[in-house]
Amino acid sequence: MAFASPDAPRVGVIGGGYAGLACAVELVKRGAQVAVFESSRVMGGRARVVEKGELRVDNGQHMLLGAYSETLRLLRLVGVRPGVFDTRPLDLNFPGQLRLRAARLPAPLHLAVGLLSAEGMNWSERRACLRFIQHLKKHRFRLPAQMTVSELLDRAAQPERLNRYLWQPLCVAALNTPAQEASARVFANVLRDSLASGAAASEMLLSRVDLSELFPVPAARWIAMNGGQVYVTEPIARIVRDGDQFALEGDPSTSRGFDHVVVATAPYHATDLIHNFPALSDLQQTLDAFEYEPILTTYLQYDHSVRLSSAMIGDVEGPAEWFFDRGQFGGNEGLIAGVVSARGPHLALPKHEIELAMHNQLERVVGRQLPKPDEILTIVEKRATFACRPGVKRPGVRTAERGLWLAGDYVDSPYPATIESAVRSGVACARAIMPAR
Repeated sequence: MAFASPDAPRVGVIGGGYAGLACAVELVKRGAQVAVFESSRVMGGRARVVEKGELRVDNGQHMLLGAYSETLRLLRLVGVRPGVFDTRPLDLNFPGQLRLRAARLPAPLHLAVGLLSAEGMNWSERRACLRFIQHLKKHRFRLPAQMTVSELLDRAAQPERLNRYLWQPLCVAALNTPAQEASARVFANVLRDSLASGAAASEMLLSRVDLSELFPVPAARWIAMNGGQVYVTEPIARIVRDGDQFALEGDPSTSRGFDHVVVATAPYHATDLIHNFPALSDLQQTLDAFEYEPILTTYLQYDHSVRLSSAMIGDVEGPAEWFFDRGQFGGNEGLIAGVVSARGPHLALPKHEIELAMHNQLERVVGRQLPKPDEILTIVEKRATFACRPGVKRPGVRTAERGLWLAGDYVDSPYPATIESAVRSGVACARAIMPAR
């Protein structure tokens, strides 16, 4: 790929997470001159690697789906090979209660056969599950803006046990918002493009490498190899209008100006960058109105004898909703990640109590006494995602200030705050700045 011409638009991208780097890759591909500024030394934003002692883990356990088409396209573009993923059919496993595994068959047989062979599900529940999908298809997956997931489940007459072991866990995992508060419209979009779509779309993609190495590091390398610039530990303090261009306070090359600036930070950081633009007062209010949900992840490093019955298992008794056996997809043998999504009483517990509770829960789930973990690390991302509630107002990529743009998982989208949402916002932003010629 040829480097950008000297007269190509100059674009500054603030934020080296998935949204900012997706935007930068697409801009470079389209011929722009691009500089990315990341305040941290580690790229990835809220999907990044964390190191403590011998542990090198993600700041939260993310699972990609086969439906993440834009993420997969950009991974291919920057040279990431498919073997980076452990790819498995959708497998929702609640040991001793319910297990639903999609079959390796074309749609819709993958789901139909999965339901027929589901463990712990009676025929009434199988019919109710199919009825739910048919209910969504009947409405073309278009639901009222103010409907919650709980209301949707009531209207579709879903049995309590199916709600408990299937729909509610899926809702919290996908939207990071409790079902009684979560947007049914967004949840329906997720189901439409995964569970109710082709077999490949519902596949689980478990990364064998950490989240920084999955896309941010290869993307930064690709940008630099194709004429762009990527700066780490370079926080941008302020965006200043300078005639027809913008200047960035904190840019190590103070002599240059930018024709466009993309704010690809979390919304609560974006407000600090745009507050001095009068035209963006309404946007400021929109960003300030966001409420957030946390994600807590506890990593327990046992010896190699500790292994789960599948790479991901669920449990509704808490505190963890899901356990991931990292040793089954590229991590250390015996490394188990317990994940708790959204708000709850667990957040009031001291860290050592939540870690002990996770260990005790895991013993109950596997049905045996476990050795004491060699290492434990608990990470709380307090504002992991916006609360995906009915009617939440999400801004578009284009702002009222000409040349100033937004990218992030909170930007207007049919989907909740996911890696795919972040990537799609970055690509949409790049295409708006540099339309195809």
